[in-house]
Amino acid sequence: MRGFIEEQKARCADSGGPLRTIPLPSVDAWEYRRVLGNFISGVTIVTGMHEDQPVGLACQSFSALSLDPPLVLFCVAKSSSTWPRIEAAGQFAVNVLSDHQVAVCKQFGRPGPDKFEGVAWQPAGRTGSPIIDGVVGWVECETEAVIEGGDHWIVTGRVVDLDAYPRDPLTFFRGSFNQEWREGAY
Repeated sequence: MRGFIEEQKARCADSGGPLRTIPLPSVDAWEYRRVLGNFISGVTIVTGMHEDQPVGLACQSFSALSLDPPLVLFCVAKSSSTWPRIEAAGQFAVNVLSDHQVAVCKQFGRPGPDKFEGVAWQPAGRTGSPIIDGVVGWVECETEAVIEGGDHWIVTGRVVDLDAYPRDPLTFFRGSFNQEWREGAY
């Protein structure tokens, strides 16, 4: 039995007519952020090495993807100046930040070359990607695929090593980090 899309394509081909695209209503960007901001997320720093120098970017759109094979994914803005340098290495680490690393998150969330200034890290065993000291956990990956997704890239990585520590995670909810929203700042 063919799926719905295949049936519709076959029907259009049989009739000689084109497959029509139905326009979707536009979504207000502010409303989109307001509604999706109600989904609490962890906060990560994606790191890599470029020309023997550590590079990294803040990222809250990170998720497990598959157990077999072990895959993760994250999304990064196409406008990122850091992602092309991480991508060129073909490998990266995802550092899951702990609740005391708000300053680290803000440092990696801004543009500029000095993101690692004052940040202690160790090279991951398999890829050499930076593992930031004090994180909740880290996942070391080889780049599996990079897919276009609107104004972002969807990056999948094959997990080659990982570890976790007994610390509380940094979270983001309604535009605030966990210390802020727990105190009612939203």
